[in-house]
Amino acid sequence: MSVSLEQLRRCHVAVDLGAARTRVYVKGAGLVVDQPSAAAVNVRTGSLIAVGELAEKMTGRTPNYIRVVRPVSGGTVVDIEMAQRMLRHLIGEKLRRSLRRRPRLRAACCTPHDADPLAQRAAVETMVGLGARRVELVDTLIAAAVGCGLPVEEPEATMIMVCGAAATQVAVLSLGSIVTAERIPVGGEAVDHAIVQHLRHHHELMLPSQSVRPLQLALSANGLSPQGPASTEIHGRDVATGLARSVKVDTAAMRDAIQTPLTAVLDGIGKVLRDCPPDLVADLADRGIMMVGGSALLPGLDQMLRQATGMPVHIAERPDVCAVLGLGAMLEGTIRPLVLEPIRR
Repeated sequence: MSVSLEQLRRCHVAVDLGAARTRVYVKGAGLVVDQPSAAAVNVRTGSLIAVGELAEKMTGRTPNYIRVVRPVSGGTVVDIEMAQRMLRHLIGEKLRRSLRRRPRLRAACCTPHDADPLAQRAAVETMVGLGARRVELVDTLIAAAVGCGLPVEEPEATMIMVCGAAATQVAVLSLGSIVTAERIPVGGEAVDHAIVQHLRHHHELMLPSQSVRPLQLALSANGLSPQGPASTEIHGRDVATGLARSVKVDTAAMRDAIQTPLTAVLDGIGKVLRDCPPDLVADLADRGIMMVGGSALLPGLDQMLRQATGMPVHIAERPDVCAVLGLGAMLEGTIRPLVLEPIRR
């Protein structure tokens, strides 16, 4: 079924269910929810203890009877009931009451590129459980391109790379549709895992799960480049003794550690360019690649892409919320008419 802008303008709420964060845009109110996709559950009673930021802080710090779950994996809802409960608490009672006043609530939802029918059905069922009478599915690549201001409606090539927590999506767009695209199962979580494994194998240090992203930000602030500081100090637990210990980590070695899982991303970009018509590739030589998504801010990623592809690489102004802002622009009708990529349900 094709999704038109006229259908999207009739929607009242837009949802971007990501593996890392969940974002909700309400027509006329803007972005109202931007919280981690996490929920803390009491396994004895089944009651929901916390969602969002609070549940994220509980990761790795809870007793045995409390479990932190993530109902979304790789942009796909894997636990419909828990996703509905999490969204209800994130949206809040006041906003839910205002949405229930609409006799035929319509919702728009992002789905990953080439999502299978089961994943699309899970997204629809999640929104229907929140009271939506009709659900429109939009490809994340199209929504993100609109959200970061790319001229997707022009007959010229634009290349976008959506860097998610569990996967990376790369596509070339022209005339409002996807010309060629590739979904690579490598994202920010793979980089986190590479950092943790590097510290464990080379420094015999276990890094707390809550410290991986702050470490990346510290490396970025120090300048993760050959001219940056040679080392940075981090804290963790000694593998042998279990005691707290601090070590100095060589930033050059850390660059190599996070570069290894990103080789697959480079292969995916190469495949997209090989499948793209030559005329569009010529456009990309000047325009380059636009990076969006929370993992677009990984230190050194843009530099690595510039060196590997020889093309300009740009990071969107607000890369983490581009997809939901693109959906919001479609709901508000603030973009020019374009042909949206059809999604079959």
